[in-house]
Amino acid sequence: MTDQGDRPVFRPCPGLGNPHVQTIAARAVRSRLESRQRRTRIRTDDGDFLDLDVWPLAEPRAVCLLLHGLEGSGRSGYITATSGALAARGIVGVGLNFRSCGGEPNLTPGSYHSGRTDDIARALAWLGERFAGLPRAAVGFSLGGNALLVYLGRTGEGADVACAAAISVPYDLAACAAALDRGLGRLYARRFLRTLRDKAREKAARFPDVVPARAAHASSMREFDDWLTAPVHGFRDAEDYYARSSAARHVGAVRVPTLLVQSADDPLVPSGSIPLARIAANPHLTMELTGRGGHVGFLDRTRRAGPGGWLEAGVASFVSAGTERGAAPRAGRNAGGENPRG
Repeated sequence: MTDQGDRPVFRPCPGLGNPHVQTIAARAVRSRLESRQRRTRIRTDDGDFLDLDVWPLAEPRAVCLLLHGLEGSGRSGYITATSGALAARGIVGVGLNFRSCGGEPNLTPGSYHSGRTDDIARALAWLGERFAGLPRAAVGFSLGGNALLVYLGRTGEGADVACAAAISVPYDLAACAAALDRGLGRLYARRFLRTLRDKAREKAARFPDVVPARAAHASSMREFDDWLTAPVHGFRDAEDYYARSSAARHVGAVRVPTLLVQSADDPLVPSGSIPLARIAANPHLTMELTGRGGHVGFLDRTRRAGPGGWLEAGVASFVSAGTERGAAPRAGRNAGGENPRG
């Protein structure tokens, strides 16, 4: 792990050294935090909509887009916690609800996936209009972190952010899908698949010519991605989707200051799948690799999760420094590079 100035080394809260306990406890603690977000909806040029959850501030000095993980939302506990930490530094946190994740079905057959970046570009363009003149940043968690790194890699120096951060990223999607198909990983997969299958069932009823009905019966993440994610979003199969959408493929092309926070004991991300050599070779990336911490866990010895927690405080500090250095990017630039149909 790389220390940043007086940044403390992460030490897990006593009793929370186990990665599964750390992961589950952090989710439970953050879910109790008060949400102050206010929802706004924007229409997309493909006939759909995006919901954004905005943490209101009277006189902000910067704005930060927050991207949730698989089957999360713009009001997930870690989004709320990070928004609070950012607010304490005068930065507006805006949680993007990926399509189908805001509590209402979206209007097109496609929804979201680990490599979809056009909606990130749309949200950043909206921030540029709504918060004109303010520097922008972006923070992604898990799947959202992967998608953010894909966006940053595809856009390079043209990214519409002054800085970024990505936490608990599934850098190698194939390896992570395999991890969810064995041992205790199956428990996490079962939770994800419960809502994914429900959404697949609803989509198949509305778009029977596009969304295969069998996706509602997928028994693993790879099967779900093979039957629905890949064909609906323009990939050949799950293997093609994983190969083209894994962040490991794109980290070398990131050209804005980006903080990467990862735990070696992450139960959803095998430590061997983290592209440490590629990350070390890119001077724009700062890696904080902890020995323990679980998946989007990082409950430290202060027993806090929220604005004062180790993770949230570190991310807010990095974003604060980055937006102070960076000028406001131009509004309205679209994401470049490869983007299969939505």
